[in-house]
Amino acid sequence: MRAGDHFPFFDCAYQGFASGSLAQDAWAIEHFVEQGFELCIAQSFAKNFGLYGERTGAFHFVAAPGPNAVDTAKRVASQLAILQRSEISNPPAYGARIASTVLNSPELFSEWEEDLKTMSGRIIEMRRALRDHLEKLGTPGSWTHITNQIGMFSFTGLSEAHVAKLREKWHVYMTKNGRISMAGLNTGNVEYFAQAVDDVVRELK
Repeated sequence: MRAGDHFPFFDCAYQGFASGSLAQDAWAIEHFVEQGFELCIAQSFAKNFGLYGERTGAFHFVAAPGPNAVDTAKRVASQLAILQRSEISNPPAYGARIASTVLNSPELFSEWEEDLKTMSGRIIEMRRALRDHLEKLGTPGSWTHITNQIGMFSFTGLSEAHVAKLREKWHVYMTKNGRISMAGLNTGNVEYFAQAVDDVVRELK
């Protein structure tokens, strides 16, 4: 990044949901800050707080270390205020108040961290279960990408034709590019989903 004179811009949409650890999921950002990079971070609480309808998050600008850092931050903040006013004007306040309440309460923050571990652990468990079922069925192809990926969503590798057949024959619904929400899988339906995938992959080789 430094050799190429690139400007880092982090999209922090899954913090705490990828590994179950807020600190681990923020490691890359902290590393870049420690290296003295000037950077931006777009942080979303849509997933890890369940605030999709509120579109709650934060935008961070970190100035590079130096005598002009404070002045640079003030000038950037001024421009951001202008952009925010013209683009959003008055964003929803309800979600922001929920996030603020939790983040500023040691007790609630600790409870939230535990909830993130539970949710991320369940998603990881479903990834393992789906891959295990597909491999036990001998479904053609490699399914290692199911467990190699992280977060709420997974690209299954299924084609648009596979997706259409899943919808038509098995009543399984996903985006045309084969992207699914892992949070939609559970112990009661993951085997059914694996059987459906196995069937359409064999039928439409």
